[in-house]
Amino acid sequence: MSKIKIFALGGLNEDGKNMYVVTVDKDIFIFDAGLKYPKDILLGIDYIIPDYTYLKNNIKKIKGIFLSHGHESNIGAISDIVMDLPDIPIYAMKYTMEILKIQLELDKVVAKNLHVIKPNVKINFGENSIFPIQITHSIPDTTLYVLNTHDGSIVYTGDFIFDPTMTNHFSCDMGRLAYVGKQNVLCLMTESMYAEKPGFTSPKHRVASFIRSVLHDNENRIIMSVLPAHIYRIQEIFDEVSKTNRKIVIMGKMLQDIINMSLAGKYLTINQNKIGDLSNLNDKGVIVLVSDLKDKPYANLERILKDNDKYIKLNETDTIFITEPMYLGIEKRMVMIMDEFARRKINVVALSNKNHLLFHPSQEDLMMMINMMNPKYYFPVKGNYKDQLENANLALKLGINKNNILLKQNGDVITFINGKLQDSLEKVEVDEVLIDGKSQNDVGELVLKDREMLAEAGIVLVSATLDKKTKEILAGPEILTRGFIYVKDNMDILKESSVISERIIKNNISNNYVDYNNIKQEIRLNLGKYFYEETECRPMIITVIGEV
Repeated sequence: MSKIKIFALGGLNEDGKNMYVVTVDKDIFIFDAGLKYPKDILLGIDYIIPDYTYLKNNIKKIKGIFLSHGHESNIGAISDIVMDLPDIPIYAMKYTMEILKIQLELDKVVAKNLHVIKPNVKINFGENSIFPIQITHSIPDTTLYVLNTHDGSIVYTGDFIFDPTMTNHFSCDMGRLAYVGKQNVLCLMTESMYAEKPGFTSPKHRVASFIRSVLHDNENRIIMSVLPAHIYRIQEIFDEVSKTNRKIVIMGKMLQDIINMSLAGKYLTINQNKIGDLSNLNDKGVIVLVSDLKDKPYANLERILKDNDKYIKLNETDTIFITEPMYLGIEKRMVMIMDEFARRKINVVALSNKNHLLFHPSQEDLMMMINMMNPKYYFPVKGNYKDQLENANLALKLGINKNNILLKQNGDVITFINGKLQDSLEKVEVDEVLIDGKSQNDVGELVLKDREMLAEAGIVLVSATLDKKTKEILAGPEILTRGFIYVKDNMDILKESSVISERIIKNNISNNYVDYNNIKQEIRLNLGKYFYEETECRPMIITVIGEV
């Protein structure tokens, strides 16, 4: 009999940053380690990962991080974690591992403990074991994990859909899933993103017919924006282009690397004669693939739009085709880009998010998974809380006891002892790590506050020079502003600011001693009050006093 704990360091009540922890007695198993991108005011933050202090504090107990698939929301934190913990074991199926290696190489990070696993091959960890099962998603080798314990199995689905037309590296091993469901599933963890959408996701995720119509209706050059990791969509494009006389030109190193790796491993199939090069870029009817990166949505299209792309120059006969339906958080960005292309009289085609879906389970997919697994306890994960709640309601409709449906927030600990749920208010401390550029350190809330202040109210720099011997003011105080007021229309404010600053400096000089700390505090306090009275703005105020 075992003591089992389940909790999330990220992924609950949010989109991305997935990291789920299961402890079985003294063994720790981690499922996914993802990032998310800020959707509101960026304030210079490139991406956000879970605070992995728990991993640092328990590194000797960790049996491994088990990656479900190669999307950034599931593997994006690995580079940062490995930077701190280079020996942490990481397990993934072949394609996921290849994507991870590309990312590690780009980040110049060396991982020392990578393990490629195969579907349906059990991995033993003492009295517990992990059993990986291949399921269907937009990227090859997507994996569902079964953690077998004495008290039953913990099943983590990751992202999935049910679609029997998707085969080979995209297929779902339904027989294995059914077999697991006939055993003792203690707890099932499934994603919730599309829990409010009725029916199955399939066939709304397939867009081959739409691609075909775009190719048919637009005989000139088509610039297609694709997500590099959505391999199934790229295969759909290749399949439809192969039926025409057109060629495909692939732009961008990251996209080229992923497609070349996928072709080499036979995850993608296409007639190589269909792949062109830069000499074909302006051919009539050519298909140009450009990356759409989630950290900078439509950035490559915007660069082309502003005529800043080194190779691609827009023609009025071009068609822009956005090949992924709009997802949460980029609606304004997408509308703005489409509007700008319209101003340039460029035709834009985009998938409707009402008629086309991403590769996530809708209500019937979720209920089918629940029925097959027949779990004693159900834990909705991944998605906003309203989505988790909708997911819970589906389980309730299928007869799972209300008390056995577990709605939690990040850090809330679910505890089973001898297979029975225990009342527990235990919480694990959770937080977010804000990553800016190539820095591996958390930017922190104070830095964000400063950036927010700069973005909203600007900065005022007060500078003055004193005589080193007499401490008399030789120059200044000079007032410089950026992003605060328009100087030519507000000279009276700057003059009064200088007078206030001069008075404060003089008041803090006595007996050949200058109280610099007091000067800075008083200038910040008094000028801050004056600026607010005059402008109702609170700029950041920095004081610099020098001696010569």
